[in-house]
Amino acid sequence: MQKLTPADLMSLEQYAKARPEFRAKVIAHKKNRRLALGDHAALYFEDRLTMQYQVQEMLRIERIFEEAGIQEELSVYNDLVPDGSNWKATFMVEYADETERKIALAKLVGIELAVWLKVGDFSVIRPIANEDLDRSSPDKTAAVHFMRFELTPAMVVAVKSGAEIQGGIDHPQYQCTVKVASNIRGALAQDLM
Repeated sequence: MQKLTPADLMSLEQYAKARPEFRAKVIAHKKNRRLALGDHAALYFEDRLTMQYQVQEMLRIERIFEEAGIQEELSVYNDLVPDGSNWKATFMVEYADETERKIALAKLVGIELAVWLKVGDFSVIRPIANEDLDRSSPDKTAAVHFMRFELTPAMVVAVKSGAEIQGGIDHPQYQCTVKVASNIRGALAQDLM
């Protein structure tokens, strides 16, 4: 998947005008990119469009319009654009109640290493998590982790041919296995070359 360049971005003025329509488009797009893993966790699979939206929003919020600042944002968010043989995702531990979330994050240390995906009959794929920085300590994990799932060429062919995909978590304090719905499976297949 092609990385974003400054030419792919709107100026702050252009984005201000286009934002409502662009935001609605991205929200609709993201509906096919969220995989719930039980009641309190989810993978949000990123792609070029989701990252374009993130960059545009960061430029808007931070009022960044100079070339160096734009390039800095692109270099950060382009790391989450899939490369054609992998899926990249934001993993979130989701508890609405702050106290409940704090307790859960203390119990879920290492959960980012317990997340998995599986294509057809192939072996489980474990993520490469938090390549930019560690988000866990011995006494708690973060609510947000960034993950990369590397597929073999045979797995890519299988996904493109319609193979079932499963996902799950096998942490001592949180277990689940889910079948990836066809709409999400279709979006993930498009991320592969």
